[in-house]
Amino acid sequence: MTSASSTADMNAAQKAGITYASAGVDVEAGDRAVELMKDAVKATHNASVIGGVGGFAGLYDVSKLLTYKKPLLATSTDGVGTKVAIAQAMDIHDTIGFDLVGMVVDDIVVVGAEPLYMTDYIACGKVVPERIADIVRGIAAACSVAGTALVGGETAEHPGLLGEHEYDVAGAATGVVEADALLGPDRVRAGDVVIGMASSGLHSNGYSLVRRVINHAGWALDRQVSELGRTLGEELLEPTRVYAADCLDLARTFPVTAGAAVHGFSHVTGGGLAANLARVLPQGLIATVDRATWELPAIFKLVSELGNVPLADLERTLNLGVGMVAIVSPEAADAAVNRLNDRGLPSWIMGTVEENSDAIVKTGPDYVQGAKGVDGGAVRLVNAYA
Repeated sequence: MTSASSTADMNAAQKAGITYASAGVDVEAGDRAVELMKDAVKATHNASVIGGVGGFAGLYDVSKLLTYKKPLLATSTDGVGTKVAIAQAMDIHDTIGFDLVGMVVDDIVVVGAEPLYMTDYIACGKVVPERIADIVRGIAAACSVAGTALVGGETAEHPGLLGEHEYDVAGAATGVVEADALLGPDRVRAGDVVIGMASSGLHSNGYSLVRRVINHAGWALDRQVSELGRTLGEELLEPTRVYAADCLDLARTFPVTAGAAVHGFSHVTGGGLAANLARVLPQGLIATVDRATWELPAIFKLVSELGNVPLADLERTLNLGVGMVAIVSPEAADAAVNRLNDRGLPSWIMGTVEENSDAIVKTGPDYVQGAKGVDGGAVRLVNAYA
């Protein structure tokens, strides 16, 4: 039964007419968000970016590709996953951009490509200009760290599909690499050395597991955790480390044409260390990774203990302290580790590559053969964490 007041409201709406604003989309708020973020986006632009903010398409001058003998374009797209739920719960939005950029550009550098430019997409239930601007400022700041231009983006308001305070972010980037400098499985040889680069924390993978664990434990985000030295929420929102500049520096310092060379990288994201490392190894080779070469950071121990999560599940879900891996020739190993550490990126030798002989046990959770559709090499994890 319809009340008299609701009928009156309906009649009034019909007389006034339905507008885009009454449907839940605020165009003026979107314009305000662009004004707030514009300077941060411009700060990522270099001489190759044509035009300013607000065009239908971002333009990038690729004249420098004329100096390449055979330029190969590399592209990647990704999102942040359910980590956005932590940002929304804490009402902190200026760090999630690092998670987005890291997930995208660090996939590109795996093949040795320089990420040239990036675009972003934000879908939200309601455009709050300050919140959208904070998200984009974070994306721009991370692009600056990676040396990548943020040339465009889109903010879409989806009332009725997303809640007023809900949003999701995604992005895509394009890079370039000279064909004869391309990194990957074809470069890797028996005798190569595996170098681990420390993660800054959970990064942006496995948050469905992590959130389930903390909800099961009944822990609030504002809980002070002595092992972490800060609140649980602050730890969970720690931005993803962006490795692009460090990896490119390493590849250029130890080029594939040299005896001491970088042969490949592996970005440790969904699937964990072993599965992602296996993707960049050729068939017939196996990387043996020694867990004893590093200590699990406190957040991973905490997740394990709070949820009684089996080690095998942790290892195929979270990065466990290693966000990027380099595979280098033995001649480059020590110098490469020193260079990364000198750049402020904690790194260490964590294993070696060898022929995958019949003597190696190929069963159990410590052994991974191929992953994510790639029928490549294998990885085995040995010993216990330090």
